[in-house]
Amino acid sequence: MKNPARHVGTCRIVCRLPSSTNGNPRWLLTIAGKTCRTSVDSSLGYAIQNYDGLPVNAIIGTHYGLSTLDTIALA
Repeated sequence: MKNPARHVGTCRIVCRLPSSTNGNPRWLLTIAGKTCRTSVDSSLGYAIQNYDGLPVNAIIGTHYGLSTLDTIALA
């Protein structure tokens, strides 16, 4: 992951993306106005629904040219 940066704000799920080839869920979301997605085959794909609408601390970086969520925790 390149260019990791901390973002503090409310997590909002925008939509569900197509599942990975292994069948794991992926999500498009915004945190503090920054749009990002969960990475392929990450456990965050299952946990992200628990953070929807809540204030969070997140680290978002660039992975293969796309803004990707690295870590997330309640603020």
